[in-house]
Amino acid sequence: MSNKVAIVTGSNKGIGLSIVKGLCKRFKGIVYLTSRDETRGRTAVAELNKLGLHPKYHQFDVTDRESVIKFRNHIQEQYGEIDILINNAAIFRETGCYNSYEENKQIVEINYKSILTIQELIFPLVRNNGRILNISSDCGHLSNIKNKYWIDRLSNKNLTLTNINEFVDWFLESCKNGTFKKEHIADNGTVAAYRVAKVALSAATIVQQRELESRNISVNSMHPGLVRTGMTLGVGFYSADEAAETPLYIVLDAPENLKGSYIWYDRRVLDWYDYNADYYFQIETLNK
Repeated sequence: MSNKVAIVTGSNKGIGLSIVKGLCKRFKGIVYLTSRDETRGRTAVAELNKLGLHPKYHQFDVTDRESVIKFRNHIQEQYGEIDILINNAAIFRETGCYNSYEENKQIVEINYKSILTIQELIFPLVRNNGRILNISSDCGHLSNIKNKYWIDRLSNKNLTLTNINEFVDWFLESCKNGTFKKEHIADNGTVAAYRVAKVALSAATIVQQRELESRNISVNSMHPGLVRTGMTLGVGFYSADEAAETPLYIVLDAPENLKGSYIWYDRRVLDWYDYNADYYFQIETLNK
């Protein structure tokens, strides 16, 4: 019997680190803590070692194709397959509600486009019946989009990655050429790039589930809640350890038929397509 393997991207701090901690306690197999910065990653492992937890470490920059290939090759050589993949690596530019084109591009690269590289290179290693979880956000619900054309395109049941990529490219192009309108995005267009990237990620989850259905792999996305981490500048209603409970439930305990879903931090499965709902993120929650 080969070793079971779980991988968490961007897991040297915050919710990712708490998920690794929970997996080390409950998952009967090998857990990988990964990070873009090797020093920070190894420091995080050392901290967990003090708690008697022993994840393995590997450098893994989700935006660097060579890094992804290197990690893929390592896992393939050591174990052949993986059982759990949690795509947690993300960035939230808190410098302001509106960002420059370059900043928007970087936010989209890290929060969405990196998943396409992982899908291409890492998904094939996921064992039949395995579980993939994409950490999204309340910014990832379709209600964050107010542009009728893109609501219709994204809520099409025959949605493809091409459609999603065109949506992302439309946004970036409109930022570049000055045609972006704040009313196209909820909450007067605040943190627009983050919303666009996370909506794209949640939408991609649905497509990925369709493609992996024949192998009985479950792919879900979730909003972990407003968590007190460095990413939210310490604003939030619960700790990273508390926030890790639902992701751990999804990959370890959830029934097999939980697939292709958008899940709220309290385990509720929400209708991702309900664009009239008020599940979208409101910037004022950061100021409360």
